[in-house]
Amino acid sequence: MEVSLVNSLAFIYHYLKLFLGVYMKFLFSLMVMFLSCSVFAKNPVVVFDTSMGAFEIELEETKAPNTVKNFLSYVDSKFYDGTIFHRVINNFMVQGGGFDAKMNEKKTNKPIQNEASNGLKNSVGTVAMARTGDPHSATSQFFINVAENDYLNFKEASGNGYGYAVFGKVTSGMHVVNRIKAVKTGTIGLHSNVPMDTVLIKTARRKK
Repeated sequence: MEVSLVNSLAFIYHYLKLFLGVYMKFLFSLMVMFLSCSVFAKNPVVVFDTSMGAFEIELEETKAPNTVKNFLSYVDSKFYDGTIFHRVINNFMVQGGGFDAKMNEKKTNKPIQNEASNGLKNSVGTVAMARTGDPHSATSQFFINVAENDYLNFKEASGNGYGYAVFGKVTSGMHVVNRIKAVKTGTIGLHSNVPMDTVLIKTARRKK
């Protein structure tokens, strides 16, 4: 009787240990999957199809959350469709996202807070928000750096020290951006450095 009881307890203990081992491995696998999804989640990517070709921008959602949210709101509403690169300066930047092909400025949403202190730099291929002299005046217009524009980086949270908020980078199609930066420009009305041949943004869509 005692031997039988001991054997039964040993049997139960063996299978309980086996069950717990499998269960713990399952929980560990779930935890790894969760962390992988959280830590290695892909940044959103936007594809711009222009009259000079297509390029892709990867958005830094973690480092510039409000700026990316604002930018994607314009993308998702198709605001950028039919806008142009209206300001192009070789060895500096190409700017767009605010005017249509007839140089009419589009109505935008409210300005956003400047996130230039996020550690991202205005280096070649990065994308930043354009603004006025007010650090917190960015709306829809953006620019792509085609030079190392260190003087546009954040220095301090006052006056000119704010800099310009970088929120993404060109990950594909930089050759198209280089074509745009080389176009001939002139003056139209009060606007200088305007491409003489329209550089049209046909569409801007999230990459699926």
